Amino acid sequence: MFTGIVQCSARVSSFEHKANISRLTVMPPDTSYLQRLTTGASIAINGVCLTVVSFDSESVSFDLINETLQRSNLAQLTLGSFVNFERAAKWGDEIGGHLLSGHIQTQGVVEQVSECENQYDIEVSIAPEWHKYVLEKGYIAVDGISLTVGKLTERGFWLHIIPETLRLTTLGGKPVASGVNLEIDAQTQAVVDTVERMLMNTKNV
Repeated sequence: MFTGIVQCSARVSSFEHKANISRLTVMPPDTSYLQRLTTGASIAINGVCLTVVSFDSESVSFDLINETLQRSNLAQLTLGSFVNFERAAKWGDEIGGHLLSGHIQTQGVVEQVSECENQYDIEVSIAPEWHKYVLEKGYIAVDGISLTVGKLTERGFWLHIIPETLRLTTLGGKPVASGVNLEIDAQTQAVVDTVERMLMNTKNV
């Protein structure tokens, strides 16, 4: 599990593509982010839960299957790209964001960016079948970042980003038309699906 509190932006140092699998290697800005790491551990990269296959004192590598590349924006990474990096939560850790599985349901698209002094707003569009799970002032994870939904729009929603989030994550470098990984809040999805099912059953009585 993850909390959506990104620890740092890591740089892509290698991305090798082979038949049916790719190996991604990233370098965090400080070796402390790799302390007590083990093979088989889980790390969220842009919100995608990946399994550590190898590591050294400076970098960590993951194997990505085609399903992961098709569902997320990781396929768009190139050498030198930066990604959001979060180690898996441990028992007793503070949950500063909200609980995340690291399983991406869909991608959104950055539609607008509005920037002024100490304020940075992003409008993200989302596929219609997922829009119903996005609630104003509810939680959503965008590229692994736990965020509160601002105003809803017909095609998606606005996010209001504080300077500290811009400093620690890759959001500030997202241009218009770029894709972002979205993980819907599990509790919100469960409530919406349950209500829809109850209403459907009532109609059929």
